[in-house]
Amino acid sequence: MRSPERNAGGLIGIEGPHLIEEALRAGLRFRCVFAGDGFEDWLAGLRLPADTESLVMAKGILASTFVTDTPQPVAALVDPPGWDWTDLFGPKQSSPLVMVLAGLQDPGNLGTILRSAEAFGVYGVISLPGTVSPWNQKAMRASAGSVFRLPVIQAGVDECFSRLRDVGVRVLTTAARGATAAEAVDFTAPVALLIGNEGSGVPPEIAARADAAVTIPCPGPVESLNASVAAGILLYEASRQRRRASEAGRSRT
Repeated sequence: MRSPERNAGGLIGIEGPHLIEEALRAGLRFRCVFAGDGFEDWLAGLRLPADTESLVMAKGILASTFVTDTPQPVAALVDPPGWDWTDLFGPKQSSPLVMVLAGLQDPGNLGTILRSAEAFGVYGVISLPGTVSPWNQKAMRASAGSVFRLPVIQAGVDECFSRLRDVGVRVLTTAARGATAAEAVDFTAPVALLIGNEGSGVPPEIAARADAAVTIPCPGPVESLNASVAAGILLYEASRQRRRASEAGRSRT
């Protein structure tokens, strides 16, 4: 809806039936659901909690408030998930896999990264200043609902690195060249992947605080990969290594 992020009451506006259904499955608290006339049956089938307000209005009026184009005029206001740092790192005996986003500005890239992150077992995401809000409508749609399930915490640079150091997470910044190839990096240890801006990459002052740099060897004549593509490749490698380590551990028992 017109405010793509949180409104003054701290609520999130969601557009379209798929995202609304995903938010319901994720257990988010709904405050109000809006449906265009003709969608009364869909609204009745949602099985909303009894205290959720629902409103039916003219399709044209409702559609005029949307940020994105959707042929199905339904929307909702929900409370955002209440994630905290313990959700991000998991239990103490675990080996967290975390993503840190520094200045990522394209909402489609952000949503795609969140979707890949959930698919490949990332514990959570830290969003640094300058990164687009995960509650941007285009970001939510690109995430296909992952934004409702994957812990995302917004933090300053100092707090981010302090929290990561406190729990023994090694930070790897991404680089186009002059770094360790992804397959040679140990992703089975607690690690955080630092992904930067689509055009300029990770800001130098933030990259300098990382423990090491990782790159994706590319035989083709390209300078760099799209941020979401690079993130997906690195996350697949991390997932592959972790899966093999887990299988090896089971075979020894």
